[in-house]
Amino acid sequence: MPGRSPLRRSAAGTIIAVFAAIVLVADQCVKHATITFLPPQEVVPVWGRVFQLYYVRNSGAAFSIGSEITWLFTLALAAVAIIIIWKSLAVRSRLWAVVLGVLLGGVLGNLTDRLFRQPGFGVGHVVDMLSLPWLMPAIFNVADIFIVTGMISVALMIILGLQLDGTRAHHESEASAEHPE
Repeated sequence: MPGRSPLRRSAAGTIIAVFAAIVLVADQCVKHATITFLPPQEVVPVWGRVFQLYYVRNSGAAFSIGSEITWLFTLALAAVAIIIIWKSLAVRSRLWAVVLGVLLGGVLGNLTDRLFRQPGFGVGHVVDMLSLPWLMPAIFNVADIFIVTGMISVALMIILGLQLDGTRAHHESEASAEHPE
């Protein structure tokens, strides 16, 4: 079965933009609903202790680490978004386009909070609401889900040698096995 032809730059960009927009809108809609309907810092059981809602505003990173340097997270998120957009110029793979799109959407979701939520521009607190207390003590949001799954996917694609253009990298051990001396 022959492989698919590489995407044109415009098609890859469109896929990235569409997935980023879907994730960003979903994240912000869930955050809006959280602020509107959930009581702050009260457990709302959805499925016993397996899945709960718990509305908090997080000034730091995971587990509120670095809450005194919120502005640094804003700069880091902005830098990551710029790097994703820059790297997307080389994307010709459908899989890479989808993964970078959802990763960008997640980054933009939390960056939006940092820029536009209280207590102020660049130091806003991220709205978190999802809790899996049986698995981990962290409370997270939709953007976080796509950031984590996006980064795991990026790592796997790199390990598997899938290039941004859709080709596979040949490792030296594979090349020497194909052409023994």
